[in-house]
Amino acid sequence: MTLNNFNQQNSRRRTLSTLAAAALVVLGATGTALAQTDYPNKPVRLVVPYAPGGATDVIGRVLAKQLSDALGQQFVVDNRAGAGGSLGAGQVAKSPADGYTLLMGAFTSHTINAALTPAMTPFDIHKSFAHISVVGTVPLVFVVNPNLQAKSVKELISLAKANPGSVTFASAGNGSPQHLAIEMFKRQAQVDIVHVPYKGSGPALSDLLGGQVNAMIDTVPAAQSQIKAGKLRALATTTKERVPSVPDVPTVVEAGVPDMQVSSMFALSAPAGTPTAVIQKINSALKVILSKQDVKDSMLAQGAIATYSNPDDTAKIINAEYAKWAKLIKDANIKAE
Repeated sequence: MTLNNFNQQNSRRRTLSTLAAAALVVLGATGTALAQTDYPNKPVRLVVPYAPGGATDVIGRVLAKQLSDALGQQFVVDNRAGAGGSLGAGQVAKSPADGYTLLMGAFTSHTINAALTPAMTPFDIHKSFAHISVVGTVPLVFVVNPNLQAKSVKELISLAKANPGSVTFASAGNGSPQHLAIEMFKRQAQVDIVHVPYKGSGPALSDLLGGQVNAMIDTVPAAQSQIKAGKLRALATTTKERVPSVPDVPTVVEAGVPDMQVSSMFALSAPAGTPTAVIQKINSALKVILSKQDVKDSMLAQGAIATYSNPDDTAKIINAEYAKWAKLIKDANIKAE
């Protein structure tokens, strides 16, 4: 074989190798695209990072059924409670980014945990998730024992200012959204009130009903039955507009504390790196689902207001939620238990 022939054959081999490699890349890309366009082709795990029965679980089960019907595969709720929601969220953050493990997240709690105990939080709130949509909000409400001489937020502020340190506010625990709402109220109203942490909303409400503490800022679903029974007096919801399930209760805007607007926020998210086509497909389904009246009614029955956002806006909303709580935690020098 001449040197010229050898070079020609070698050149042909290199060309064939290059073409083969290119074909594999194309086939791989085509396979990935096909995998994304026919998503989902197997059941999807929807992780709820809390025990069954709470707001996150109820919202997750409503959406799981609706997504199963809309996308033709089972969306199965998997309750992974622990560490204030961080355990389940951390498991999703470390799952394959293929769209088959999703987080039904309580992002008010997740952002507070990330700001308050970053070393103990098993995910990066800014980098671990590809957010799909905000799906609901649960408003909070000021409630007081009926024996307290305050029938409005203004009267509560006046009472607290006239008697510094005498008004006690219960919460579901240090670092809970209810606790952070109390700290926000203290700073914005410039009042000296005493925070009394409990291990959960139930014990806190029980002592509020018994008169051991004077007041609380809790979720509307947790408090509304006692409000309607006349066992607690509702002073205001922490919202811009009145809450349909307690329509006679004024808002903090009406009460003269407009910067006190805060709700517990819930969003559907996937592990970071999940293909954009998958995120968009779920988001498009949610846009339709969350506009359905029966879905709105099902969520409202649990005190949650159905909400929709596109993926970009969802990320911005969650980042803003983190920034809000991180600033409050720093300014008020709030420490974890």
